[in-house]
Amino acid sequence: MTNLAQSENPETLRDSVEAMGVALDEGDEARIQALLADLTNSELGDMLEGLPPVQRDILWQRVGSERGGEVLVHVNDEVRASLIDRMDDQSLFAATGTLDLDDLADIMDDLPDDVGEQILQSMDHENRERLNRVLSYPEDSAGGLMNPDVITVRADVSLEVVQRYLRLLGEVPQGTDALYAVDRHGRYVGRLPLFDLLVKEPEAPVGNYLDTDLPSIPVAMSATDVALEFEHNDLVAAPVLDDDGTLLGQITVDDVVDVIRDEAEHSVLSMAGMDEEADMFAPVWKSSRRRMVFLGVNLLTALIASAFISVFEGTLAKVTALAIFMPVVASMGGVAGTQTLALMIRGIATGQVGSSNFQALLWREIAIAVTNGVVWALVVFVVAIAWKHDAALGLVFATAMLVNLAAGAVAGVAVPKLLQRNNIDPALAGGVVVTTVTDVTGFVTFLGLGTALLLNG
Repeated sequence: MTNLAQSENPETLRDSVEAMGVALDEGDEARIQALLADLTNSELGDMLEGLPPVQRDILWQRVGSERGGEVLVHVNDEVRASLIDRMDDQSLFAATGTLDLDDLADIMDDLPDDVGEQILQSMDHENRERLNRVLSYPEDSAGGLMNPDVITVRADVSLEVVQRYLRLLGEVPQGTDALYAVDRHGRYVGRLPLFDLLVKEPEAPVGNYLDTDLPSIPVAMSATDVALEFEHNDLVAAPVLDDDGTLLGQITVDDVVDVIRDEAEHSVLSMAGMDEEADMFAPVWKSSRRRMVFLGVNLLTALIASAFISVFEGTLAKVTALAIFMPVVASMGGVAGTQTLALMIRGIATGQVGSSNFQALLWREIAIAVTNGVVWALVVFVVAIAWKHDAALGLVFATAMLVNLAAGAVAGVAVPKLLQRNNIDPALAGGVVVTTVTDVTGFVTFLGLGTALLLNG
């Protein structure tokens, strides 16, 4: 499990990356090995993502097979593929063949077919069936997250029998804080906390101490909803059940931390049209092609806004002061829309925004926009008079500012909801759409009022 105290400290990782880069450049083998020893597998994965390809290859050659598999689990898809390409089948099998089933399931599709087949053949029938079961579920579902390796007991046996059973096993799955009781058909009955197993009367039956209040996780639940369940119920681990109540596995908090981090990265990068699974040191042309699509869409929306501006070309030619203030109106509306959009994307992700509170949220955001609009409209009115000595221009500027801030609020609330209904990621497309709405609204309002009051008035 990741050492959160270290991995959540960006200065520590940044310092380690810089120190490793120097050690690699100087060929200081002792320093390289010392730095490697101080890193958790998760931190080493982050470091590999942050190193240029040449240094990455040198460092990867020094990561042994005993931890190489764990590191592969912690890097993004593109970096993982590049690291796997540099390993022969024998080394790759040695590195990944001993992974926990849930971790193995995460990278199984990235392994060469020969290695994957070799891993499957090395497993006993039960583990092979468990792995295939996990692979049959979508990656972003509870089934894709779960570890099918769980310890089950019967409710009618004594705690002493369970203790003997655990001694015979010699270990428990990582992250286990309880054992799960099932009936003779494998259906989930409740959980037995390890604490109770240790301190309660050994002769008492398991059924006396079962916790039946802990929420179970449906196998088809989305990864996002799983993370919310863990947050709302302060869970460390939770059982995963199918529609019939059969216990399939468990999800532990370390898996949920990965989900939360992945979603945070997705939200940030998607708003810029980028992919969180991309290698930051991918070839220039490959990265350029990815960004071209987003830039192309942005160019199209900018041309749409320009087309609306061209309608008022005559007004701009005669009242050049409008051109000075026009970007201000569009910019303020864009910022207001982006603020509301960020609030909505977060609310949708956490399940706090739905049909029942959508209208109340819309009116609240409009009220905020109007309040800010009035304040800043007065400011720009004074600025226009002081700068251009034109009260009519100030009135046009102030009114357009107020209207566009309100439009930004409406777009910021409505656009992500509409995109969600059409199965489009609001984080990916919301920013472009909202910006287009505020640009067009701002330009049309500002130039339209300018034409009416300054040119024809």
